[in-house]
Amino acid sequence: MTQLTTATIDERVSAEAPSRSVWADAWRRLRKNKLAMVCLVIVSAYVVVALLVALRLLAVNWDQTVGNAYEPPSWSNPFGTDIFGRSVWRKTLYGAKISLTVATLASVISVLIGLPLGAIAGFFGKWVDEIIVWLYSTLQSIPYILLILAFAFVLRDKILFKGTTYEVSLSGMTAVYLAIGLTSWVGLCRLIRGEVIKHKQHDYVIAARSFGAGNFYIIFRHILPNVFHLVIIDFSLRFVSFIHAEAILSFLGLGAKDVPSWGVMIDDARLELGRGVWWQMAAATAAILFISLALNIFGDALRDAIDPKLKRAV
Repeated sequence: MTQLTTATIDERVSAEAPSRSVWADAWRRLRKNKLAMVCLVIVSAYVVVALLVALRLLAVNWDQTVGNAYEPPSWSNPFGTDIFGRSVWRKTLYGAKISLTVATLASVISVLIGLPLGAIAGFFGKWVDEIIVWLYSTLQSIPYILLILAFAFVLRDKILFKGTTYEVSLSGMTAVYLAIGLTSWVGLCRLIRGEVIKHKQHDYVIAARSFGAGNFYIIFRHILPNVFHLVIIDFSLRFVSFIHAEAILSFLGLGAKDVPSWGVMIDDARLELGRGVWWQMAAATAAILFISLALNIFGDALRDAIDPKLKRAV
């Protein structure tokens, strides 16, 4: 009888085991987490509502009068009405479009800044690294909320390329997502910088360099695909903070104008609580609560499913 060594067994197991990509393996493990899947359904519902409202496939006439002022919740108006007799339910649905749009655009801007800066700093090191580290250390030394408020105040009502064909007005939500995106890339930059410092010493980078590959080709073709899972995890976890930041800016009057957002609804409801009108505050708060809780739980589960250090046989 042939004696089976540990090495032989490992080779047979490897040969018989079906090959799966990193993403397929992560999705397989993520599906086993029932709570994470429930949270994914909740987040998907928010996204679908926001898309339907944005594409005008869902008629949300939030400024239409549907009853008397301050009607309490009922079957016809689940979240009651506001001071003008408008449906709070419709305003909440429209607020999902505002908040998710701002959070998505701010996240994209944050990734477009933090990802390349972190990769360049980690790969080249020396004076390039020192400049980028000095830049994000300076931004990080300023309290986050104050930094966002300062950017939002400076950008508000500004006009870029004035007098040209490409004139852009930075009013309302444009100033909000620019302010959030331009100030929130620091964490991702530090994360990617540390990962690139580790990866640039790996054999596949040395092999690519020996074949004559250039520095930027190695960064964007070889290293970044191996650390991009961290970008997705960071995106899912920071999305919640961007929703909160939009609500804060809108609450302070630096965000949405003439359209309902969750922050504006909370600001409007602040004075209504003294009159016993609680439903507008409850609607906006519940909308923020559910998506924040769902995104946090799903983000943690996604990190556990994707992180290679946590990978195990299933």
